[in-house]
Amino acid sequence: ISAWWNFGSLLGLCLALQIITGLFLAMHYTSDIATAFSSVAHICRDVNYGWLIRNMHANGASFFFICIYAHIARGLYYGSYLYKETW
Repeated sequence: ISAWWNFGSLLGLCLALQIITGLFLAMHYTSDIATAFSSVAHICRDVNYGWLIRNMHANGASFFFICIYAHIARGLYYGSYLYKETW
């Protein structure tokens, strides 16, 4: 077992972070075409640490995909798909 085996746990952590920050952003976001931009500006400027939550949500999505690609690459490299017990 090496450091490559941590990406599954990191995926769970990233997913939890995305859900929590997404719920927080959804409480303050308005999807109306006339007010969508102003609601994002409101989140970044007026909500306490809204800019941080928004950036964590945006960068968390990128980090999630980095982790999932590394998780898939580790499975392919070590041949984890060959184990019958997994399926």
